[in-house]
Amino acid sequence: MKNMDTTIAQAELSSPSKTNQFFDDVINGLNATPKYLNSKYFYDANGDKLFQDLMNCEEYYPTNCELEIFSEKTADICKAIIGNGDAFELIELGAGDATKSSYLLKYLLDNEASFTYLPIDISSNVISYLNITLPVTLPGIQIKGLNGEYFDMLTRAASASNKRKVVMFLGSNIGNMPVHEAEQFCAEVRNHLSAGDMLLIGIDLKKNPKTVLAAYNDKEGITKRFNLNLLERINRELGGNFDASQFEHYPTYDPETGACKSYLVSLADQDVKVGGETISFKKDEYIFMEISQKFTIAQTEQMAKKAKFKPLNQFYDSKKWFVDAIWLAE
Repeated sequence: MKNMDTTIAQAELSSPSKTNQFFDDVINGLNATPKYLNSKYFYDANGDKLFQDLMNCEEYYPTNCELEIFSEKTADICKAIIGNGDAFELIELGAGDATKSSYLLKYLLDNEASFTYLPIDISSNVISYLNITLPVTLPGIQIKGLNGEYFDMLTRAASASNKRKVVMFLGSNIGNMPVHEAEQFCAEVRNHLSAGDMLLIGIDLKKNPKTVLAAYNDKEGITKRFNLNLLERINRELGGNFDASQFEHYPTYDPETGACKSYLVSLADQDVKVGGETISFKKDEYIFMEISQKFTIAQTEQMAKKAKFKPLNQFYDSKKWFVDAIWLAE
C-alpha cells in the first residue's frame, strides 16, 4: 500500500502545520475516554514498510484476494469503467504503491483508453514515488498525483475538468470505519461526483472468524509491530517517551457485527509524556487503534443505495472472501 522514500517522508514531517495537527490529534485521542489514536498516522516511512511486510505475510489474505481479482478479471473491470469510450479521469483514494491499480492502468493503456490517472494519498512520499516510477513502468501514462486528505483532493480533482470521473477506493479501506461512518463516507464521495460517474470499491466480506482474526494477529507479529510503531512515531516526532514494551497488541473479531478491532493495552500503571502533556495510564487500560470492518453483500448493496449509487457489477476472488464492486452515481 505504501512504502517509499524516507528522505521525502522526513521532509513532509518538517511541515509545522502537519506536525501541529498530528500533535493535536494525538493529545485529543489520548485524553479521551476511552483513549484512541487515529489510524491514518500509522503511515510514516517505517509504518509504510511494516504494512508492506504485513501484506506479504501468510495470514493476511485481503491483498492476495484483491490482487487475484485485478489480475484475473482485468478486462471485465476495465470494460465496465470504460463505458461508452469517452475520456475519463481515474481517481484513486489512498493509492499506495498502485500494485493493484497497475493491472488496470496497463490494460487501459494497451487498449488506448483516453484517461488520466489521479492518485490521491495523505503520504507525500507515496505520491512522489508514483509520479516518478509510473511513467517509467507504464510509458504513455498521464498522471497527476495529489497529496492531501481524500475529500480536499477529490474536490480539486472533481473541479479540474468536466470529464467523467471513476473513483477507486480499494484494499477494503472502507472497512477502516464503523458501518455508520462508512455509509457517510460513501455519501460524501457521491456528493463530489456527478450522475454517470462511478465508484470502484474494494470490500472485505464476512468469513470464518478464525481466518479474519489470524489476519490481524499474525504469527510473525507484524501487526503488533505495525500498531506499536505509532507509539514510536509519537516519540520520534512529538517528543514522546512511550515505552512500547509496556503495551500489548490485542485484536478482537465479532462475527455478528463484522467488526475486527485492534487495541494496545497498558501492562502497568504509567505516565507518558508527549510534548508538554502528561498522559496517565492505568494497568490494563487500552488505546483503541483501528477497526477493520467486514460486510455481507447485502450490506454493500444497501450502503450503495443509501449513498445514491446504483450497484452495477461485482467481481469476486475464487474463495468469495473479497469483492470489488462498481457503483454508478445516479
